[in-house]
Amino acid sequence: MAEPTVRVSVASSRRLHIVLVAPPYFEVPPTGYGGVEAVVAQLADALVERGHRVTLLGAGRNGTKAEFVPIWDRIIPELLGNPYPEVLHALKVRRAVEGIAAAERIDVVHDHTFAGPLNAPAFRALGIPTVVTVHGPVDGEEVEYYRTMRDTTHLVAISDRQRALAPDLNWISRVHNAIRPSEWPFQTEKQDFALFLGRYVDYKGPHTALKAAHRAGIPLVLAAKCNEEPEKAFFEQEVRPLLTDRDQVFGEADATAKRQLLSAARCLLFPIRWEEPFGMVMIEAMACGTPVVALRGGAVEEVIENEVTGIICDHPDELPEAMERARDIDPTKCRRRVEEFFSIRRLGEGYEAAYRCVLAKQPKIVVPGRDPAVPAMARAMAFLGTDETNPA
Repeated sequence: MAEPTVRVSVASSRRLHIVLVAPPYFEVPPTGYGGVEAVVAQLADALVERGHRVTLLGAGRNGTKAEFVPIWDRIIPELLGNPYPEVLHALKVRRAVEGIAAAERIDVVHDHTFAGPLNAPAFRALGIPTVVTVHGPVDGEEVEYYRTMRDTTHLVAISDRQRALAPDLNWISRVHNAIRPSEWPFQTEKQDFALFLGRYVDYKGPHTALKAAHRAGIPLVLAAKCNEEPEKAFFEQEVRPLLTDRDQVFGEADATAKRQLLSAARCLLFPIRWEEPFGMVMIEAMACGTPVVALRGGAVEEVIENEVTGIICDHPDELPEAMERARDIDPTKCRRRVEEFFSIRRLGEGYEAAYRCVLAKQPKIVVPGRDPAVPAMARAMAFLGTDETNPA
């Protein structure tokens, strides 16, 4: 689909100060699982490369070109799914932003967490708009959550499908996720195995992938996250009984192993059974020259060019034959699609346009009390109750 057009009347050349808010569960970029953190890392670098000042609020260490304020001393993956750290993280972020804003101008806060948008009214009082990327599904309670914020937050969708599912939300743009193809090894000679890479949950379909691979007579490597109790239970109940001697349970793949597996696999199996908002692993596979065999749903039709960079199926019974047909897909076309449609250049351009669109409509509020003599990072850390930053 065509890129959305954003026309902005404000000075497009002015350098912006953007505060990016990352979740506290994995490092930025992640060493293993962590799709949101991977996007935040790429965006931080893209914006810095475009000449903007970027302050990243997160946990653990910083692996980006942005200035970094550690909201937590360490990452907290063991608390993923617990509501308490979500709320506490949002409160910590609010104090950090207030500290920075007291010292200097912030043009926009761009939040990538779930609870973080609750800070938007407080930031608006400081003259700072809040942009929120919706990384998760938009149905049921999630829609109502974002609907209540329509006057204070500006939402960015990561796929046209995601936006279409909730058209009444305050969307300002759609920006597809992206990667740097140069960071992913391109390989034309493939080994004789299929790959499942994700989590052990029903809607990701690892059990469906196993059944399809067995019917196709192709070994399956499962490189999946299995840390949380529901993931462990699903693996024991639904996956382990299906395993054969030809299958390999690899475990959760780190950044290096992930690239090795994706570049070597005959195909990536993506048998989702839900409205996946994007699916980073699909563009990662294609960057490696590996076609994707997927079930139709969510953003699959936006990411894969059917019969050119992968095969899109309507029923699980079609997957085995599609895995065989995937042998005929040209790896170079897979790589080319990522370079053309899911590049870091597009990511940076898309979000910069979204920021400037919001700023063009933003009322000018003069915030008294800023002391430019006090460094912004020092002021932020003072608000957080510490005197140290973690720049790298």
